[in-house]
Amino acid sequence: MIEKTTVGIVGVGHVGAHVAYSLGMMGIADEILLCDIDAKKLASECNDLNDAVPFMPHRVQYKTTDYAGLKDCAVIVNAVGDISLCRNFNRDDELKNSVVQVARFIPRIMDAGFDGIFVNITNPCDLITAEIANLSGLPRSQVMGTGTLLDSARLCHALSDATGLDSRSFNAFMLGQHGNAQFVPWSLLNFSGMTVDQYEKHSGRPFARAAIQEQAIKGGWVTVSGKWCTEYGIAGAAATLVGTILRDEKRVLPCSVELDGEYCQQDLFIGVPAVIGKEGVEKVLELPLTPEEQKQFEACAAAIRENVNKAYDIILKEKEKV
Repeated sequence: MIEKTTVGIVGVGHVGAHVAYSLGMMGIADEILLCDIDAKKLASECNDLNDAVPFMPHRVQYKTTDYAGLKDCAVIVNAVGDISLCRNFNRDDELKNSVVQVARFIPRIMDAGFDGIFVNITNPCDLITAEIANLSGLPRSQVMGTGTLLDSARLCHALSDATGLDSRSFNAFMLGQHGNAQFVPWSLLNFSGMTVDQYEKHSGRPFARAAIQEQAIKGGWVTVSGKWCTEYGIAGAAATLVGTILRDEKRVLPCSVELDGEYCQQDLFIGVPAVIGKEGVEKVLELPLTPEEQKQFEACAAAIRENVNKAYDIILKEKEKV
């Protein structure tokens, strides 16, 4: 009997619903289970998605479920959150709400017997990915966050604007925190085999590097400022990550993964390129950074560790209330 591929999504707000739609339109999953604390919205989204199935490339079934019903999923995408908390254009403002929500439902999923892979979207992404890893007790290879995958797409968007070339023409990515501390490792970028310096000389057009980096970092806030959510970019990033896992592509993607000595960091989830396949995070790639880039990476690590300390205090206070 042919086994079906089932993906679960926790949280069907703007992001979660678009992830569900992208998974169907990209033909990635056979069954998509939706879970949300708002039962009325959950039913509405499920019905709307099933109305779209006749236009999708392959048959897919959308169903609603509770946390325990997610136990047999190959991959669960965590998309809970409240974007309204980011009115100051800082993802860290979601920290308390996200930490509390995740702490309440991850144990319920694990108690049901889940042993698949978690993909986290919820912000602060690096911190919440680490929290899911700690609460689930799963091997760290089975927990990852979208991290700088979306930021890397925003970088390619910025480079395309600067050069007029298709955004797929560059091997370019962001490193570090999915937040304001992330950076472009310019020494590692290439344009069809040419370094940035070589491309600048060849084209006679120098890059405004600071402006390009700022566009990549703040691209999400351009989106949020007009509609108070992001949807298409992050949905595409999450669906691509899920598809890479389910198809065992062994594809190198920049995402939030745990470091074990790489980049001089230990026990830290942060955005770096990694080989993604059916086992989840199959290998973290440690790329050669310049001394200045290493300093920037360390600044990102410090920002994430500061959030980890804040989250620890929040969890302790919540436990005291019980």
